[in-house]
Amino acid sequence: NYRGNKITNPSGEDVPIDQVVFRENTEGMYGGVEFFPLPEPVYTALCANPKMKKWKDKAGLENIALSTRIMSRQGCTNICKQAFEFAKKTGRKRVTLIEKPNVLRETGGLMMRCFKDVAKNYPGIRADDANIDAICMWMFKNPQDYSVLVAENMFGDIVSDLCAGLVGGLGFAPSANLGDNYAVFEPTHGSAPKYAGQHKVNPIAMLLTAKLMLDWLKETEMATRLESAIARVIAEGKVRTYDMGGKASTLDVAKAIAEYASS
Repeated sequence: NYRGNKITNPSGEDVPIDQVVFRENTEGMYGGVEFFPLPEPVYTALCANPKMKKWKDKAGLENIALSTRIMSRQGCTNICKQAFEFAKKTGRKRVTLIEKPNVLRETGGLMMRCFKDVAKNYPGIRADDANIDAICMWMFKNPQDYSVLVAENMFGDIVSDLCAGLVGGLGFAPSANLGDNYAVFEPTHGSAPKYAGQHKVNPIAMLLTAKLMLDWLKETEMATRLESAIARVIAEGKVRTYDMGGKASTLDVAKAIAEYASS
């Protein structure tokens, strides 16, 4: 899952933000392998681990819930490779792994080892890592320092919304699910059903997602024209939806962008 967040000269200062999050979205905490109540065979297997002692005397398996964080070497290696390949292709000089291996020692440790193994193949790119909690602070303090971020499912979900907040909110956050042969494109914000029929939501995230699709289809000229049109409308500040401090409708913003894109 590719999530890009980009803005130039935020607050009038010359501090560009151009971050891309690579999120592994088939494994990890969102894999959906959960139990409640806890089945006896699962409980028995878990009790082989001495750390289960604190739950061993709890009153009844019906009082214990379990959500698993299953991660494979293949999944970890693939998402790290995707992040480094993107950095190499786009001339970026830094890839940062977001994890918590000091607490999640087995799954976090596996991701860390895979990241370091992949990094050896890209000597010209700086590879570093940060704990999920720490990077939430550092990205707000120094957002311009980060370029390509890679994470497992849940951590990638969390940090990509944080990144969206740095560039104006989810109304500016595109997303793409990229496979080896196929891709699905959707904004980070999802469907937002509570705004259905109100014609007030910001269409820019959807249009930036369309730009990602055009890039994937190798329609480079159209992708560039669309991105330039979006940037021009934002810079002018004349047509703005409510989240941008204006009163324009979804269609008003879309029309303004379409006019520039077609001119």
